[in-house]
Amino acid sequence: MLVHVLADTSEKLFGLCSLFGGQFTVAGERLDVEAKLPRAAAAVVVRADLRAVENIAALKKRAARFAKAKKRIFLVEQTSHFCISQAYALGATLVLPGKIEAAKLLAALVDPAAHGTGSTSGISKSDNAVEAAATAIASMFTSITLGERVDVAGPKEAGRKITNRISEHGLSEWLATVRRHHEGTFQHCLLVTGVAVDFGLSLGFRKSDLERLSTAAMFHDIGKARVPLAILDKPGRLDDDERALVETHPATGYDVLKGHGDISPEVLDAVRHHHEYLDGSGYPDRLCAENITDIVRILTISDIFAALIEHRPYKLTMPRAAAYEILCGMRGKLDRALVVSFKDVALTR
Repeated sequence: MLVHVLADTSEKLFGLCSLFGGQFTVAGERLDVEAKLPRAAAAVVVRADLRAVENIAALKKRAARFAKAKKRIFLVEQTSHFCISQAYALGATLVLPGKIEAAKLLAALVDPAAHGTGSTSGISKSDNAVEAAATAIASMFTSITLGERVDVAGPKEAGRKITNRISEHGLSEWLATVRRHHEGTFQHCLLVTGVAVDFGLSLGFRKSDLERLSTAAMFHDIGKARVPLAILDKPGRLDDDERALVETHPATGYDVLKGHGDISPEVLDAVRHHHEYLDGSGYPDRLCAENITDIVRILTISDIFAALIEHRPYKLTMPRAAAYEILCGMRGKLDRALVVSFKDVALTR
C-alpha cells in the first residue's frame, strides 16, 4: 500500500516516515515545496500545525491530489477545537489528536474495515455519511471559534444522510463506523444523532419530525465549541469550576443559533434544554415535566445513552445493556414510557 506523508518541517516528515518501519511504500513531501506527489496513494498522513495559514493554504492546493485516498489521517498535536475542525474541513477521514502513538496510527492504516476501505459498498456509503456529518460539525465548531455565522444547511443535510443510512443498515453499523472514525466531542455528536434518529424511526416518526430530531441532535452540543478540550476530554472528575463551565454549553449553543431564522423553535428548544430532567434537577433552566417537550425528552435519553456507550481512551466502552440499565434507574428524571420504548433501540437495533 502506498502512503503519502505530508508535513510542515523536515523533522516531522522524517520522524513520521520512520514510524512505518517498511510496512508500507512511503512517499514524503514537505508542505512548503511544490506539490509533486502522484495521485494514486491509498492513504495520506498529514502532520502539520493547522494554526498556520500557510499550512492550510498548502493543504488546500493539494486537496485534489489526495481527495481519492480512502484514508486521510491528520495528526493534530495542538488539541484544540479549531485545529481538529480544520483537519476535518480539509478532508480528514480520521483525526488523531495529541501525542503521536505509532501503534494507533499503524492500526488505522492497516484496518481493512476502516474509512471506506471495506469490500462492500455498504461500508463505504456509511463512511461517506460519517464524513459528511463530521465535516458539518467541523464547520460549525470552526465558525464559532472564529466568531462567524454558523452554516445551518450542512448539518441539516448531514442529518438527512444519517437518517437514510440508518434506515437502510441499522443503528449497530452506524455506532461501529463512528467509533472507528472519531473520538471525543465529534464522536459524541455523531453517536447522539444516530441514536436519536433510530429512536425516532422506531417510534414511527414522520419524515418532517425525523428531520427536526436529526437537526436538533446535530446541533445539540454546538455550545461546547466555547469549552476548552482540556476540560471536555479530562479523564478524571471535573472540579466545581470546570463543571460549571461545561454546563454553560446548552445556553451558549442556544445563543449562537437563536438569530438564525431557518432554525425552528423546536430545535432551539432542544439545544437549550437537552440536559433538563423531569424532576427539575437539570440545567440551565431547571424545567419541570410539564415544560419539557417530547423532542427534548427523546434527545435527552439519546444523549445520555450515547455518552455511556461512546469510546474514550481513558475508559472502557460500556455495553449497551448496562447503559440501558442506567437509563432505567433514572426514575423521576426521564420519561418512563419513552425509556421503555427505547429498549429495542438500546439492545437490539
